[in-house]
Amino acid sequence: MTTTVEAIYEGGKLLLPQPLMLPEKTHVRVTIESDLERAAWLKLSESTLMKTWDNPDDDIFNELLTK
Repeated sequence: MTTTVEAIYEGGKLLLPQPLMLPEKTHVRVTIESDLERAAWLKLSESTLMKTWDNPDDDIFNELLTK
């Protein structure tokens, strides 16, 4: 089962907004994705997308859509 939950790191612990429905002593794997890292990836992705998306070669397709 894969579940994604938000948490806050405080005092050396991850604090969950509500308990998880897991049996006690369940082993889990935690992947840390900080907001700073996420923001950097989003910015990088957006600039790459815009290079591909917004280019003059696509104007021909826009003209075809109007016909």
